[in-house]
Amino acid sequence: MKAVTFQQHGDVDQLHVDRVPIPEIGRGEVLVRVKACALNHLDLWIRQGIPAYRISLPHISGCDIAGVIEQVEDDAEHSSYDLAVGQAVVISPGLSCWSCPCCLAGKDNLCPSFKILGAHVDGGYAEFVSVPRINVLPIPPVLTFEQAAAFPLVSVTAWHMVRTLANLQPTETVLVMGAGSGVGSMAIQLANMIGARVLSTVGTEEKMAKAKELGVDEVINHHSEDVGQKARDLTDGRGVDVVIEHIGQRVWKGCFNALARGGRLVTCGATTGGEITIDARSLFSRQLTVMGSYMGTRTELLRACTMIERGTIHPVVDRVFPLEEAHAAQNYLLSRKAFGKVVLAVN
Repeated sequence: MKAVTFQQHGDVDQLHVDRVPIPEIGRGEVLVRVKACALNHLDLWIRQGIPAYRISLPHISGCDIAGVIEQVEDDAEHSSYDLAVGQAVVISPGLSCWSCPCCLAGKDNLCPSFKILGAHVDGGYAEFVSVPRINVLPIPPVLTFEQAAAFPLVSVTAWHMVRTLANLQPTETVLVMGAGSGVGSMAIQLANMIGARVLSTVGTEEKMAKAKELGVDEVINHHSEDVGQKARDLTDGRGVDVVIEHIGQRVWKGCFNALARGGRLVTCGATTGGEITIDARSLFSRQLTVMGSYMGTRTELLRACTMIERGTIHPVVDRVFPLEEAHAAQNYLLSRKAFGKVVLAVN
């Protein structure tokens, strides 16, 4: 099969289109013919090489996958729905053991053996991918393959942050960092669904207009404005109840300062660096809560699928590249010009 691989860690020039064997499937697994695969910043970090992810080389990236079932192992474990060859499906990117105490308690993202498809194991920058049967879900019928590939990782992450950890309420105000990011665009929609007031940040005038269209009440330009002070100005000096953050070091001080007394900050990323500081006196005297978030559970993804099928939320796709132009797609993601997801289409 055709796949985009990298043989060693480095810059985007390490990506090459190769011919590799079609993955074999075992008991409880499904072979999926990939139709579309969305990019994530995690793809860039894995390609560059980070100690937290030990992978074998060559490696195939791609966490977010939509396609059709090519083969189902005859001895596959029982599923709550039938799977048929040719069925359109989307893949849940979190891989868990489903037998440990965390998995049995429905907290599968806390599984000690938790892995992410395309990060710890080969993913969807290819014509085929093999995955556990439990990770295969029917595509919401309202979506194209490109739209379907654009929602799993960001929707499960945003749901876990906004609904589960922050427990955002209709009477509250939330600051979502990076309206144009995948997680940001989905978090904004979830906050709107709840009925909260939404503030968000962008870096260009063009993105400010798109953020408004997405449902942001007040847009902050993080290049020209002090995010923390602007958030306080927009809330009559009070601050926001919740901050949804995935950028890290560069914006941390502004996010922390934006919080009202009793506020909650949830973070899931560090695209600008992971070195942060917290004044413990401010933390306890203002009674703030800081939470780390990593992916989400399969149940949360299923809930997001239901909201997508109802049309309450929707994946935001910025641009689609052919698989053979994966290097150009990653460069485009690096440019930070995208508003929404960048997707690879696989012929």
